[in-house]
This record gives sequence, C-alpha cells and structure tokens, in this order.
Amino acid sequence: MDRARLSFNQYTCRPWSLERAVDACVLRGIPSIAIWRDKIAEAGLARAVSLVRDAGLRVSSVCRGGFFPSPSATERVRRIDDNRRAIEEAAALGAPALVLVCGPAEGQPLADARAQVADGIAALVYDAAASGVRLAIEPLHPMMIAERSVVASLEEANGLAERFVSPAVGVVCDVYHVFWDATVEREIARAGERLCGFHVSDWTTPTGDVTADRAMIGDGCIDLRSMHAWAEAAGYRGDIEIEILNARAWETADLDAWLDRAVTRYEAVET
Repeated sequence: MDRARLSFNQYTCRPWSLERAVDACVLRGIPSIAIWRDKIAEAGLARAVSLVRDAGLRVSSVCRGGFFPSPSATERVRRIDDNRRAIEEAAALGAPALVLVCGPAEGQPLADARAQVADGIAALVYDAAASGVRLAIEPLHPMMIAERSVVASLEEANGLAERFVSPAVGVVCDVYHVFWDATVEREIARAGERLCGFHVSDWTTPTGDVTADRAMIGDGCIDLRSMHAWAEAAGYRGDIEIEILNARAWETADLDAWLDRAVTRYEAVET
C-alpha cells in the first residue's frame, strides 16, 4: 500500500517526545507528521524544525490554535496574539494548516461566543495569508461544546469559513467529530477547496474523557471508507492524519504496537 499521503498525528502516541515521534515516522516510512504546540515548546521551535527537516518529513498541520471566546476583551486580545505565534510556528515548520479548536463559551451566550470566534479569525486572516498557512476550522462533536468548541458541525464550520474571501481560511473534517451528522456528505462536498485536513479514528461510545476516548480504526461504527471517498470526490488531495486520542492507550498500551495497528487499519480503509 502506498503511504504517500499518510500522516501520523503525534497525539496518537501522546507520551512520545517530538524526536521519538519523528523516529517512528522514519522507521515506518510515514512521510508526514502532525505536530502539537506543546511538543514544539518542549523541543524548542528551532530544534523542532531541524528534527523534521533532517528526517525529510512533511508537516501536515500544527495543532492547535483557536480558543477565541472570553468574557474579557483583554484575554481575547491575548489569545489572538497567541494564535499569531502559532501561525509563525506553523510557517517555520512548513505546515500548510493551523488547526483551530475554536473554544467554549466560557459562561457567555453561545451567540456571543460564536461572534468572538468569527472576530478572532478575522483578526488573523492577513497574518495567515502572509505566512502561507491556512486557518483550518475544526468542528468538534456537540458533546464538547461546553469545554472545547462552540463550532459543533461541519455545516457551521463551512458557513463560518465562507464569510472570508481569503483562501487562508478552511475547514478540517475529523471523522470522529462529524460522522454522525446526516448532512456530512453534503457538507464535505460543500467544503470543496476549503477542505484542508482529514483526520481518521473510530467511534465507540466514550466511557471517559470524550476528547481522548477514540477507538482504533476499524473498531467502531464510522463508515471511514465512504467518508474518505466523499473527501476525494470533493477534491481533497492532502495528507490523511491518523489521530487516535485515547488516554487508556497512552497509559497502558505498547505505543509502537498501537501505531503499527493504526497504520495497518488505515491501509485497509484506503484500499
């Protein structure tokens, strides 16, 4: 199986350092990696850039920006400034996209929080375009609306992205978050050229942290083959990230075996 578009989202094996994750990609012939900002901070940006460059890897995305809403205007400005730093990190790593987890309402009405998300993205469009980095709005499952994101459907993400003329604003299709939606095929097609990320895992009913209780590819109910076909039909030709956030695996699994299993299952879906 050709792994030319495979990307290892390093939170699939969260305990690993960036250096360890890069080595895992090289060992398995995985050509791309998705890097989280805490791992960049841990390594230092210059070291992170060197690790990726020396290994000959692409960076499919940097995660995460966003978390725009706040009742405090001063805090909202601080968060926008932090997102500017995230854009700079993504650009330094050659990542085409900064994934935006847009943030919860923090006690405000949802309408106000959603307006603050739009304002935050608007404040960053010029910086992103100038850096060659796309702001990739990732809708999260509605169960996460109170803690992580007021953008809870691909339809909403598309509508938000469409407000901006700039191609620097796009959307991410993470199957874990959107598979349940009866409109998802239509919304993937609607995204078209705005689609700048496709993440795969699987869904079984979460028993712990909803964010980090994702199932191994093939162990759940998501029709991954169809969703992948819809993304291809929409024109998506970017990297496909294995992103299986699972706290039990992080604590107890042989993570090398966990990743090997994920790659094998990915190959079965992609054929």
